[in-house]
Amino acid sequence: MSGLNSKDYKKTSKSYQPKTNYVWNCIKAFVVGGIICVIGELLSEMYIHWFDFSEENAGNPTVATLIFLAALATGLGVYDKLGQFAGAGSAVPVTGFANSITSAAMEHKSEGLVLGVATNLFKLAGSVIVFGVVAAYVLGIIRFTWQAIF
Repeated sequence: MSGLNSKDYKKTSKSYQPKTNYVWNCIKAFVVGGIICVIGELLSEMYIHWFDFSEENAGNPTVATLIFLAALATGLGVYDKLGQFAGAGSAVPVTGFANSITSAAMEHKSEGLVLGVATNLFKLAGSVIVFGVVAAYVLGIIRFTWQAIF
């Protein structure tokens, strides 16, 4: 038995871990997230000018298009490479959620349409929907209370 205790082991193993360049990672995340947002703005302008949507109504098809493009890129294996490069920059926008949903569906497609794809989609999306509904409910109560008081 070697004489390595827990502290020595952590110190030794840490010396073999690659150093993380936080500044470079932040720059990559900022740039890629920004590019995704610019694409969203371009899509929004396209819906406004080419399809006569109002500014208020252009957001819905813009988000739907971004979700479709992210799902397509995930299916083609492009979005995963982008995620490895950009980190949180590709995970934070709505496209990151589309990527995670599509990845879950692709991973479990061999288990069948209902027991594989559908159940694993709802495992991931269900928690997001629940938290969204609960957050909207709580904020609605706060707003109602605020308006009743003032």
